[in-house]
Amino acid sequence: MKVIHYDLPGPPDVLKLFNRETPEPHDDQLLIKTEAIGVNRPDLLQREGLYPAPINHSKILGLEASGIIKKIGKNVKEFRIGDRVCALLDGGGYAEYCVANECQTLRIPKNLSFEEGAAIPECFFTCWSNLVDRGNLKTNQNVLVHGGSSGIGTTAIQILKLFDAKIFVTVGNDKKKIFCENLGSNFCINYNKDDYFKFIKSKIEKRGLDIILDMVGGDYVQKHIDLLANDGKLINIAYQKGSKIELNLIKVMLKRLTITGSTLRIRDKFFKRKLKEDIEKFIFPNILNGKIKPIIDSVYQLKDAKLAHEKLYKSDHIGKIILKA
Repeated sequence: MKVIHYDLPGPPDVLKLFNRETPEPHDDQLLIKTEAIGVNRPDLLQREGLYPAPINHSKILGLEASGIIKKIGKNVKEFRIGDRVCALLDGGGYAEYCVANECQTLRIPKNLSFEEGAAIPECFFTCWSNLVDRGNLKTNQNVLVHGGSSGIGTTAIQILKLFDAKIFVTVGNDKKKIFCENLGSNFCINYNKDDYFKFIKSKIEKRGLDIILDMVGGDYVQKHIDLLANDGKLINIAYQKGSKIELNLIKVMLKRLTITGSTLRIRDKFFKRKLKEDIEKFIFPNILNGKIKPIIDSVYQLKDAKLAHEKLYKSDHIGKIILKA
Protein backbone atom coordinates (compact mmCIF):
# COMPACT_ATOMS: atom_id res chain seq x y z
CA MET A 1 0.00 0.00 0.00
CA LYS A 2 1.02 3.64 -0.43
CA VAL A 3 1.78 5.74 2.66
CA ILE A 4 3.01 9.25 3.29
CA HIS A 5 6.00 9.23 5.61
CA TYR A 6 9.52 10.68 5.98
CA ASP A 7 13.07 9.42 6.47
CA LEU A 8 14.07 12.09 8.98
CA PRO A 9 12.03 14.75 10.83
CA GLY A 10 11.90 18.19 9.28
CA PRO A 11 9.77 20.68 7.33
CA PRO A 12 6.82 19.66 5.11
CA ASP A 13 9.24 18.90 2.25
CA VAL A 14 10.40 15.71 4.05
CA LEU A 15 7.02 14.06 3.38
CA LYS A 16 7.28 11.44 0.65
CA LEU A 17 5.28 8.62 -0.86
CA PHE A 18 6.43 5.15 0.25
CA ASN A 19 5.25 1.59 -0.34
CA ARG A 20 4.61 -0.47 2.78
CA GLU A 21 2.97 -3.78 3.62
CA THR A 22 -0.74 -3.53 4.31
CA PRO A 23 -1.22 -3.97 8.08
CA GLU A 24 -3.15 -6.89 9.54
CA PRO A 25 -5.77 -6.16 12.21
CA HIS A 26 -5.34 -7.73 15.65
CA ASP A 27 -8.20 -9.61 17.28
CA ASP A 28 -9.99 -6.45 18.46
CA GLN A 29 -9.15 -4.32 15.45
CA LEU A 30 -10.50 -3.46 12.01
CA LEU A 31 -8.69 -2.97 8.71
CA ILE A 32 -10.09 0.12 6.99
CA LYS A 33 -9.66 0.99 3.31
CA THR A 34 -8.98 4.67 3.87
CA GLU A 35 -11.10 7.22 2.03
CA ALA A 36 -10.26 10.42 3.96
CA ILE A 37 -7.87 11.48 6.71
CA GLY A 38 -8.01 14.42 9.12
CA VAL A 39 -4.93 16.65 9.34
CA ASN A 40 -4.10 17.86 12.86
CA ARG A 41 -1.42 19.99 14.50
CA PRO A 42 0.08 16.96 16.29
CA ASP A 43 0.88 15.63 12.80
CA LEU A 44 3.00 18.74 12.21
CA LEU A 45 4.76 18.38 15.56
CA GLN A 46 5.46 14.68 14.98
CA ARG A 47 6.86 15.38 11.52
CA GLU A 48 9.09 18.08 13.07
CA GLY A 49 10.42 15.53 15.58
CA LEU A 50 8.80 17.27 18.56
CA TYR A 51 6.01 14.78 19.28
CA PRO A 52 7.18 11.18 18.84
CA ALA A 53 4.58 8.45 18.55
CA PRO A 54 3.88 6.72 21.88
CA ILE A 55 5.04 3.14 22.37
CA ASN A 56 2.95 0.66 20.33
CA HIS A 57 1.50 3.45 18.18
CA SER A 58 2.18 3.63 14.45
CA LYS A 59 4.98 6.00 13.51
CA ILE A 60 3.05 6.92 10.36
CA LEU A 61 1.16 10.21 10.74
CA GLY A 62 -2.61 10.39 10.93
CA LEU A 63 -4.76 10.31 14.08
CA GLU A 64 -8.19 10.02 12.43
CA ALA A 65 -9.57 8.56 9.24
CA SER A 66 -12.71 7.35 7.54
CA GLY A 67 -13.31 4.54 5.07
CA ILE A 68 -14.76 1.09 4.50
CA ILE A 69 -14.00 -1.95 6.64
CA LYS A 70 -12.17 -4.65 4.69
CA LYS A 71 -11.19 -7.08 7.49
CA ILE A 72 -12.17 -7.60 11.12
CA GLY A 73 -10.41 -9.31 14.01
CA LYS A 74 -11.98 -12.40 15.54
CA ASN A 75 -13.13 -10.55 18.67
CA VAL A 76 -14.88 -7.71 16.81
CA LYS A 77 -18.62 -7.80 17.46
CA GLU A 78 -19.89 -4.31 16.60
CA PHE A 79 -18.93 -4.03 12.93
CA ARG A 80 -19.08 -5.93 9.66
CA ILE A 81 -17.01 -5.90 6.48
CA GLY A 82 -18.34 -3.14 4.23
CA ASP A 83 -19.41 -0.76 7.01
CA ARG A 84 -18.71 2.97 6.48
CA VAL A 85 -16.76 4.08 9.52
CA CYS A 86 -14.55 6.75 10.99
CA ALA A 87 -12.00 6.10 13.70
CA LEU A 88 -9.72 7.72 16.22
CA LEU A 89 -6.41 6.09 15.32
CA ASP A 90 -3.22 5.26 17.16
CA GLY A 91 -1.38 6.72 14.17
CA GLY A 92 -1.18 5.28 10.67
CA GLY A 93 -3.86 7.35 8.94
CA TYR A 94 -1.72 8.75 6.10
CA ALA A 95 -2.06 5.52 4.14
CA GLU A 96 -4.30 3.60 1.76
CA TYR A 97 -5.19 1.22 4.61
CA CYS A 98 -5.13 1.68 8.37
CA VAL A 99 -6.03 -0.36 11.43
CA ALA A 100 -8.32 0.91 14.17
CA ASN A 101 -9.38 -0.41 17.55
CA GLU A 102 -13.03 -1.41 17.63
CA CYS A 103 -13.61 0.74 20.70
CA GLN A 104 -12.36 3.84 18.85
CA THR A 105 -14.43 3.31 15.70
CA LEU A 106 -17.85 4.76 14.82
CA ARG A 107 -20.26 4.27 11.95
CA ILE A 108 -20.42 7.44 9.89
CA PRO A 109 -23.86 9.08 10.09
CA LYS A 110 -25.67 8.44 6.81
CA ASN A 111 -25.94 12.14 5.93
CA LEU A 112 -22.15 12.72 6.05
CA SER A 113 -19.49 12.19 3.40
CA PHE A 114 -16.25 10.34 4.06
CA GLU A 115 -14.48 13.72 4.24
CA GLU A 116 -16.91 14.93 6.91
CA GLY A 117 -16.61 11.61 8.73
CA ALA A 118 -12.83 11.96 8.91
CA ALA A 119 -13.32 15.33 10.63
CA ILE A 120 -15.22 13.82 13.57
CA PRO A 121 -12.91 11.81 15.85
CA GLU A 122 -10.15 14.19 16.99
CA CYS A 123 -12.25 17.34 17.31
CA PHE A 124 -15.43 15.88 18.76
CA PHE A 125 -13.66 13.52 21.17
CA THR A 126 -11.40 16.37 22.34
CA CYS A 127 -14.16 18.96 22.75
CA TRP A 128 -16.60 16.62 24.47
CA SER A 129 -13.92 15.31 26.82
CA ASN A 130 -12.67 18.75 27.82
CA LEU A 131 -15.82 20.85 27.80
CA VAL A 132 -18.45 18.40 28.99
CA ASP A 133 -16.52 15.87 31.05
CA ARG A 134 -13.52 17.78 32.40
CA GLY A 135 -15.23 21.17 32.30
CA ASN A 136 -18.53 19.86 33.73
CA LEU A 137 -20.34 22.09 31.24
CA LYS A 138 -23.82 23.18 32.29
CA THR A 139 -26.52 25.19 30.52
CA ASN A 140 -26.27 28.97 30.24
CA GLN A 141 -22.61 29.24 31.19
CA ASN A 142 -20.12 31.80 29.84
CA VAL A 143 -17.47 29.99 27.81
CA LEU A 144 -14.42 31.27 25.91
CA VAL A 145 -12.82 29.23 23.13
CA HIS A 146 -9.63 30.40 21.46
CA GLY A 147 -9.11 29.58 17.80
CA GLY A 148 -12.82 29.77 17.08
CA SER A 149 -12.46 29.03 13.36
CA SER A 150 -10.21 25.98 13.79
CA GLY A 151 -11.46 22.42 13.69
CA ILE A 152 -11.60 22.42 17.49
CA GLY A 153 -13.19 25.87 17.58
CA THR A 154 -15.97 25.17 15.08
CA THR A 155 -16.71 21.90 16.86
CA ALA A 156 -16.75 23.57 20.29
CA ILE A 157 -19.16 26.28 19.13
CA GLN A 158 -21.65 23.68 17.93
CA ILE A 159 -21.42 21.62 21.14
CA LEU A 160 -21.78 24.75 23.29
CA LYS A 161 -24.94 25.70 21.41
CA LEU A 162 -26.52 22.44 22.61
CA PHE A 163 -26.03 23.75 26.18
CA ASP A 164 -27.31 27.27 25.42
CA ALA A 165 -23.94 28.68 26.47
CA LYS A 166 -22.97 32.30 25.98
CA ILE A 167 -20.09 31.68 23.56
CA PHE A 168 -17.01 33.89 23.24
CA VAL A 169 -14.37 33.04 20.62
CA THR A 170 -11.21 34.66 19.31
CA VAL A 171 -10.12 34.65 15.66
CA GLY A 172 -7.44 36.28 13.52
CA ASN A 173 -9.44 38.07 10.83
CA ASP A 174 -12.90 39.40 9.99
CA LYS A 175 -13.72 36.57 7.55
CA LYS A 176 -13.32 34.10 10.40
CA LYS A 177 -15.25 36.41 12.71
CA ILE A 178 -18.27 36.46 10.39
CA PHE A 179 -18.14 32.68 9.96
CA CYS A 180 -18.06 32.01 13.71
CA GLU A 181 -20.89 34.47 14.34
CA ASN A 182 -23.00 32.72 11.70
CA LEU A 183 -22.13 29.35 13.25
CA GLY A 184 -23.48 30.45 16.63
CA SER A 185 -20.86 32.36 18.59
CA ASN A 186 -22.43 35.19 20.63
CA PHE A 187 -19.26 37.27 20.73
CA CYS A 188 -16.36 36.90 18.31
CA ILE A 189 -13.21 38.98 18.80
CA ASN A 190 -10.65 39.60 16.06
CA TYR A 191 -7.54 39.69 18.25
CA ASN A 192 -5.60 41.53 15.54
CA LYS A 193 -8.01 44.45 15.89
CA ASP A 194 -9.35 44.33 19.43
CA ASP A 195 -8.04 43.43 22.88
CA TYR A 196 -9.97 40.26 23.67
CA PHE A 197 -9.36 40.68 27.42
CA LYS A 198 -10.84 44.17 27.55
CA PHE A 199 -13.73 43.21 25.27
CA ILE A 200 -14.74 40.18 27.35
CA LYS A 201 -14.27 42.11 30.59
CA SER A 202 -16.78 44.68 29.34
CA LYS A 203 -19.35 42.02 28.47
CA ILE A 204 -19.26 39.71 31.48
CA GLU A 205 -19.32 42.44 34.15
CA LYS A 206 -19.06 40.83 37.59
CA ARG A 207 -19.97 37.26 36.68
CA GLY A 208 -16.83 36.20 34.80
CA LEU A 209 -16.25 33.22 32.52
CA ASP A 210 -17.17 29.75 33.71
CA ILE A 211 -14.93 27.80 31.30
CA ILE A 212 -12.02 28.73 29.05
CA LEU A 213 -10.83 26.20 26.44
CA ASP A 214 -7.31 27.34 25.64
CA MET A 215 -4.88 26.18 22.97
CA VAL A 216 -2.66 29.28 23.25
CA GLY A 217 -1.03 29.36 26.69
CA GLY A 218 1.85 31.77 27.21
CA ASP A 219 0.87 35.23 28.44
CA TYR A 220 -2.82 34.37 27.95
CA VAL A 221 -2.83 32.25 31.10
CA GLN A 222 -2.69 35.16 33.56
CA LYS A 223 -5.44 36.94 31.63
CA HIS A 224 -7.56 33.81 31.86
CA ILE A 225 -7.14 33.62 35.61
CA ASP A 226 -8.36 37.22 35.81
CA LEU A 227 -11.35 36.57 33.50
CA LEU A 228 -12.64 33.44 35.23
CA ALA A 229 -15.60 33.53 37.59
CA ASN A 230 -15.57 31.95 41.04
CA ASP A 231 -15.12 28.18 40.64
CA GLY A 232 -14.24 28.70 36.97
CA LYS A 233 -12.14 26.27 34.95
CA LEU A 234 -9.18 26.91 32.68
CA ILE A 235 -8.71 23.90 30.40
CA ASN A 236 -5.53 23.72 28.32
CA ILE A 237 -5.33 21.51 25.24
CA ALA A 238 -2.23 23.06 23.60
CA TYR A 239 0.39 25.76 24.21
CA GLN A 240 0.98 27.55 20.92
CA LYS A 241 2.56 30.51 22.78
CA GLY A 242 4.53 28.30 25.15
CA SER A 243 4.00 26.32 28.35
CA LYS A 244 6.68 27.95 30.53
CA ILE A 245 5.32 31.11 32.16
CA GLU A 246 5.44 33.21 35.34
CA LEU A 247 2.11 33.48 37.18
CA ASN A 248 0.52 35.21 40.13
CA LEU A 249 -1.69 32.45 41.50
CA ILE A 250 -3.40 34.33 44.32
CA LYS A 251 -6.69 34.55 42.38
CA VAL A 252 -6.67 30.78 41.93
CA MET A 253 -7.15 30.53 45.67
CA LEU A 254 -9.45 33.51 46.07
CA LYS A 255 -11.78 32.40 43.26
CA ARG A 256 -11.37 28.63 43.83
CA LEU A 257 -10.28 28.11 40.23
CA THR A 258 -9.39 24.87 38.50
CA ILE A 259 -6.49 24.87 36.05
CA THR A 260 -6.34 21.62 34.16
CA GLY A 261 -5.61 20.12 30.77
CA SER A 262 -5.41 16.93 28.81
CA THR A 263 -4.10 15.23 25.72
CA LEU A 264 -6.09 12.55 23.95
CA ARG A 265 -3.56 10.36 22.19
CA ILE A 266 -1.98 8.72 25.23
CA ARG A 267 -5.27 7.90 26.98
CA ASP A 268 -6.19 4.21 27.13
CA LYS A 269 -8.82 2.50 25.01
CA PHE A 270 -11.34 2.36 27.88
CA PHE A 271 -11.29 6.15 28.16
CA LYS A 272 -11.70 6.48 24.41
CA ARG A 273 -14.55 3.95 24.34
CA LYS A 274 -16.51 6.07 26.81
CA LEU A 275 -15.99 9.13 24.61
CA LYS A 276 -17.07 7.17 21.54
CA GLU A 277 -20.28 6.15 23.28
CA ASP A 278 -20.99 9.75 24.31
CA ILE A 279 -20.44 11.00 20.76
CA GLU A 280 -22.78 8.35 19.38
CA LYS A 281 -25.42 9.12 22.01
CA PHE A 282 -25.34 12.92 22.15
CA ILE A 283 -23.67 14.19 18.96
CA PHE A 284 -24.78 11.81 16.20
CA PRO A 285 -28.51 12.48 16.66
CA ASN A 286 -27.74 16.19 16.24
CA ILE A 287 -25.72 15.45 13.10
CA LEU A 288 -28.65 13.47 11.70
CA ASN A 289 -31.12 16.27 12.46
CA GLY A 290 -28.82 18.91 10.97
CA LYS A 291 -27.98 20.84 14.15
CA ILE A 292 -24.31 19.84 13.97
CA LYS A 293 -22.08 19.41 10.94
CA PRO A 294 -18.30 18.95 10.72
CA ILE A 295 -16.81 22.00 9.02
CA ILE A 296 -14.42 21.27 6.15
CA ASP A 297 -12.03 23.96 4.92
CA SER A 298 -10.24 22.13 2.12
CA VAL A 299 -9.44 18.68 0.75
CA TYR A 300 -6.05 17.58 -0.64
CA GLN A 301 -4.99 14.34 -2.24
CA LEU A 302 -2.90 12.07 -0.02
CA LYS A 303 0.14 12.57 -2.25
CA ASP A 304 -0.18 16.32 -1.57
CA ALA A 305 0.09 16.01 2.23
CA LYS A 306 2.96 18.52 2.09
CA LEU A 307 0.55 21.16 0.77
CA ALA A 308 -1.98 20.33 3.48
CA HIS A 309 0.68 20.80 6.17
CA GLU A 310 1.74 24.11 4.66
CA LYS A 311 -1.89 25.20 4.65
CA LEU A 312 -2.25 24.37 8.35
CA TYR A 313 0.87 26.40 9.19
CA LYS A 314 -0.70 29.49 7.56
CA SER A 315 -3.65 29.35 9.97
CA ASP A 316 -5.98 30.85 7.37
CA HIS A 317 -8.28 27.82 7.31
CA ILE A 318 -11.82 27.62 8.67
CA GLY A 319 -12.64 24.14 9.98
CA LYS A 320 -10.75 20.98 9.11
CA ILE A 321 -8.14 20.25 6.46
CA ILE A 322 -8.66 16.79 4.99
CA LEU A 323 -6.58 14.38 2.89
CA LYS A 324 -8.37 12.19 0.35
CA ALA A 325 -6.82 8.75 -0.06
